[in-house]
Amino acid sequence: MRFFVDNNLPPPLAKALHALCEPSGHETWHLKQRFAQNAVDSYWIETLSKEGGWAVITHDKLNKGLEREALRRAGLVVFFLDKGWSHHAFWDKAHNLVRWWPRIIEQSEGIKGGAAFKVPYNFSGKGQFEQVTL
Repeated sequence: MRFFVDNNLPPPLAKALHALCEPSGHETWHLKQRFAQNAVDSYWIETLSKEGGWAVITHDKLNKGLEREALRRAGLVVFFLDKGWSHHAFWDKAHNLVRWWPRIIEQSEGIKGGAAFKVPYNFSGKGQFEQVTL
């Protein structure tokens, strides 16, 4: 599985996640590693959709009509970090995202076609996602 981290999260975090999951055959890429920093959301969404095998991690609400429509058509698995992530410092976010990462991998591998999930800041129990409609 390949994971794509958009511009709403820092590139070093994507690189750290890549290093952690690479031994199990997964890849994690930041937007800046694949596209221009100012790439329009609909462009990278369409490109990843054509390539296939991608899951997107974003802290963006992507509530603009064009982006949501592009995601709906793309058939990607998307994980939205909920608003609770906004109020925390980098290291706290990094810690929590690493905690969630095995569940994100597991959830991504179990999905055929597109789906969208909200990732709460706090991890409890087995780590439950909330499915959201695009």
